[in-house]
Amino acid sequence: MTAPDRLFRTIATDIDARPEQVSAAVGLLDGGATVPFVARYRKEITGGLDDTQLRTLAERLSYLREMEARRAAIVKSITEQGKMTGDLAKALAAAESKAALEDIYLPFKPKRRTRAMIARENGLEPLLRAILSDRAAAPEDLAAGYVSETVPGVKEALDGARDILVEELSENAALLGRLRDFMRAEAWVSARVIEGKEAAGAKFSDYFDHREKWASIPAHRALAILRASKEEIVRIEIAPDPGTGIPAAEAIIAAAIGIRGQGPGDAWLRKAASWAWRVKLSLTMYLELMAEMRERAHDAAIQVFSRNLKDLLLAAPAGAKCTLGLDPGIRTGVKAAVVDATGKLLDTATIYPFQPKNDLRGASQTLMALIARHKVELIAIGNGTASRETERLVTDVLKAIPEASRPTKIVVSEAGASVYSASAVAAAEFPDLDVSLRGAVSIARRLQDPLAELVKIEPQSIGVGQYQHDVDQRRLGRALEAVVEDAVNAVGVDLNTASAPLLAHVAGLGPSLAQNILAHRNEHGAFPSRRALLKVAGLGPKAFEQCAGFLRIRDGKEPLDASSVHPEAYELARRIVQDCGRDIRAIMGNPAALKGLRAEDFVTDRFGLPTVRDILAELEKPGRDPRPSFVTATFTDGVEEIGDLKPGMVLEGTVTNVAAFGAFVDIGVHQDGLVHVSQLADRFVKDPHEVVKAGDVVRVRVVEVDVARKRIGLSMRKDGGSSAREAQKSRDPKPAPKGGGRGAPARTAPEQGEGAMGAALRAALRRT
Repeated sequence: MTAPDRLFRTIATDIDARPEQVSAAVGLLDGGATVPFVARYRKEITGGLDDTQLRTLAERLSYLREMEARRAAIVKSITEQGKMTGDLAKALAAAESKAALEDIYLPFKPKRRTRAMIARENGLEPLLRAILSDRAAAPEDLAAGYVSETVPGVKEALDGARDILVEELSENAALLGRLRDFMRAEAWVSARVIEGKEAAGAKFSDYFDHREKWASIPAHRALAILRASKEEIVRIEIAPDPGTGIPAAEAIIAAAIGIRGQGPGDAWLRKAASWAWRVKLSLTMYLELMAEMRERAHDAAIQVFSRNLKDLLLAAPAGAKCTLGLDPGIRTGVKAAVVDATGKLLDTATIYPFQPKNDLRGASQTLMALIARHKVELIAIGNGTASRETERLVTDVLKAIPEASRPTKIVVSEAGASVYSASAVAAAEFPDLDVSLRGAVSIARRLQDPLAELVKIEPQSIGVGQYQHDVDQRRLGRALEAVVEDAVNAVGVDLNTASAPLLAHVAGLGPSLAQNILAHRNEHGAFPSRRALLKVAGLGPKAFEQCAGFLRIRDGKEPLDASSVHPEAYELARRIVQDCGRDIRAIMGNPAALKGLRAEDFVTDRFGLPTVRDILAELEKPGRDPRPSFVTATFTDGVEEIGDLKPGMVLEGTVTNVAAFGAFVDIGVHQDGLVHVSQLADRFVKDPHEVVKAGDVVRVRVVEVDVARKRIGLSMRKDGGSSAREAQKSRDPKPAPKGGGRGAPARTAPEQGEGAMGAALRAALRRT
C-alpha cells in the first residue's frame, strides 16, 4: 500500500467516510479550496462531506503527512547507517503513530555518550551475554574475568553489564509498547500538596490528596491538577498501584528478558529488571503518559471552547434597529453610544447617575433626549459592574415614554468589550472617539448582530473557554479561527455593509483582500453585483470562486446575488425558474411557485443532485439566516446582588458558558451561578451540551448560595433537588473568585470551577 493510500484509509476511518471521498477532498484542499467552499459547493465531488468532517480531515491530514515525512527521514537515517533489514523495513511501514516510529528508531538514533556506551568500551557486553546464556552460573563468578584497569572490581563489572541491559530494554520497541498499554490501563494519577503551600494553593484544596485512574480522569480535572503543579502547589505522580501494579510492570520487563528459572543468573536478571523499571522505564512511562494526559485534556478544552464560541457567534441577532448601548460604571460614569440600524455611530454621552456625583436627574434627561432624538428601538446594557443599577435607571426612564414608542431594553454580555476598545480595529474605526466610549458602541452592535461584532475580538478574549490560557495556544488559535470561519460563512455576509474584520473571515479572502474590498467600496460606492468583485485589486478568479457564494448583495441588479447560489450555478438556477414560467423575483421566496418541481430533472454532468436540491431550497428562502429567533432573559426585579438570592427562588437567566461539568448562568447578580451536570435535567446527562448551549435563555431554581465565597448553585431539574451520587461522577475543581470587569477571561468555566453546589454535593457524599 502506498503512503497516500494508507493516509486516505486512516483518515476515512477517523471521519466515517470512504477513502475515495477523502482523496477527493484532499485534492480540493491541496488545490487551494477552503473548507466552507468545499462543504457547500463541492458536495458531488466529496460525496457530501460536511464542514465538521472536513475540519477533522484537514487536521489529521497535517498530522499524518508529518508522520510520513518522519517515517521517510527515519528510513533514510537507518539505511545510511547500513543497518536496514527486511523485518525492520516492514516494522517501520506498519507503524501507525509517531510514538511507534520513534520506538523503532530508538536503537539507531544518534545519542550522547551514555553509561552503556562506556560499559561497552570497557568490554562488558560479553559479560551480559554470558549471564543471559548461562543462568546456572553465578554472575559474580562470570564477572571476575572482566576485572581490569578500567573495571576495578566485580561490582563495577556487573553494574556495567546492567547498564547495557537497561539501555537495550529502554530501546526495545515491543517492550515499550507492552508497558505503554499496561500503564494506560493500570496507571493512577496522584497529586499531593507540597508542604507549606496549603494556604497559597487553597483554591486547589481538592487536589491536596487526590488519586484517580489515568484512563478516566476528566479533562477539566486534569487541567486543574496540571495548573496546580505548574504553580508549584502539588506534585504529580503517574504510576501503577504500588502493591500490584509495580510488580506487574516488572514482570513484563522480566518476560521481555526471558526470565523463567530460579538460577543465579535469573535472580540477577530479576533484580536488573526491577532496577530498569525504577531508574529508567517508569520515568519514560511517566513522561509519555503525562504528555498524553495533557494532550487529551487540551483537546477536550479546545473542543469545549470551540463549541461555546460557535454558539455565541451564532446567537440570535436582535436585528437592524437603532440601538442605544450603555457601558455601566459607577465612579467613571455610564458610557452611552447610539448606533443606527447599520451600526453607524450617531451619538455619544457619559452620564453620572451613581456615586460620587449622583446626578440622577441629569442622567435621566440625557437618556430621554438620546432616545427621542434618534428614535431608539433597542437599549443594550452591558452586564458588568453597575449593570443592575443601570438597568433600574433605564426602567424608570422608559416609564415616562409612551408604550407605542418605548424601546426594548436587554442586558447583554460585554465580555471582550474592553479588549475591542483598546484594539487597532477600534482605533481605525473611531480614531477620534475616547476609548471608554468605544465599548458602548460594541455593546450596542453586538445586540444588533453578535457575529458581525464579535469577529473583531480575539476569540481567546471572549471568555467562553475551559482553562484556555493553559492549552497549546497555536492549536487553540487554529481551532477557534476555524470556528469563526465556519460561522461567518454559514450566515453569509452583506458585501456592501460588512466591516473589514468580518470580510476577512469569508472563505478565500483574508485581511489583505478584505481591506482591498473596503477601499474599493469607499472609492467607487456599493458593489452593484458579485461580478464587480473581480475589479478589486488582488482579487482574482480563484479568490472569487471561493468567496462569491458567501457574499450577499441586497436589491442588486442580479436577484441571485442576494442568495447563497454560487455564480457558477446561475445558469442552472435560471433553468429551474424558466420551468416555473414566472419572473425570478416572483419565484424567490415563494415555495408554492416551486411546488411540483423534481430536483432529479435538473441534474447535469456538472451539477449533481445535492447542488440542485440546495438551489431549490435557496430559491424557496433566499439568503436565509441559520441563526435562531431573538429572545432575551428577563431578570427578576429586586434580585440584583448575590445577597438577594434565597434557596428556592425561580429565576430566568442566560447561559454564558458550558463546561464539562455543567453550565454557568447569568441571573443578573454580577456572579454567574452553576447548574451542575447532575442538575441540568431529570435524567442522566453525560454531556451538558446535550441540554444547553451558550446564549440559551433558561429558568433555574436557586439551590444554594454562599455569599462569602461568591458561589451560586442552581438547578434546572423540575424538583430542583440534588443528587450527590450523580454529582460525584463528575467531581470538579473549586472556583476562583469571579473577575471584576468586563471582558475578563477570568469568567471561563472550569477556571471558576463547579461552585458552591458541587462542593456541597461532594461533602454530602463524604458524609454517606
